[in-house]
Amino acid sequence: MMDLAKIIQDKIKKKEVVLGYEKVIKSIKTEHPSMIVMANNIPKERRNIVEHNAKLAKIEVKNFLGSNVDLGVICGKPFNVSILAIEGSQK
Repeated sequence: MMDLAKIIQDKIKKKEVVLGYEKVIKSIKTEHPSMIVMANNIPKERRNIVEHNAKLAKIEVKNFLGSNVDLGVICGKPFNVSILAIEGSQK
């Protein structure tokens, strides 16, 4: 989890992250992000839709071990983040 958290924090600083379910779905269909990160408590229906679309677009999906509150804290946001897309390379 720490490596994933570090990647997320680095990408937040570089402004290479898309936050939110609807924006991530749009990003999968139009921008082809390098990775999708989902909190462990995202609703099952949304998880299934994202995983399906990511599979079709051949995008890696990672499950964050914390909740949407924890993911929001790692992103440095004062709100919950249940899903995000990382644009560009993962390095």
